[in-house]
Amino acid sequence: MHPASTQNTEHYNWGAGCDGWHLLKGDDLSVIEERMPPGTAEQRHRHARSRQFFYVLAGEVTLELEGEVHRLQRGEGLHVPPGAAHQVRNDSDADVQFLVVSAPRSHGDRVAASPHEGDILPGRRPPSLKPPQNDMK
Repeated sequence: MHPASTQNTEHYNWGAGCDGWHLLKGDDLSVIEERMPPGTAEQRHRHARSRQFFYVLAGEVTLELEGEVHRLQRGEGLHVPPGAAHQVRNDSDADVQFLVVSAPRSHGDRVAASPHEGDILPGRRPPSLKPPQNDMK
């Protein structure tokens, strides 16, 4: 084993100029350092099994969780439970760097979430998605 850093771990690009480094890549636990330039955002989504913890290393990240907007500064973090619709954005004018800790790993566990899904508790349907009533009498 050796200390993990962005200099010696697997790197990948995502979104519009964003970077990620797999600091720890296990099936039961993953730790990723990510960098997002100003004005970038990930797709709004949820994870069926994975719980995540986002922790800001530098800059300010906007994390929208179930319709509530959180602005996290350096040294702050937020837990995202399984099934919660969320989106990370960089609304600032500087790069942001943060850690994403996922258990179990989140890759392969991602489902896109609609723009209004965050206002709905997991397991509940909005009125427009209720099963049709049987009108036969």
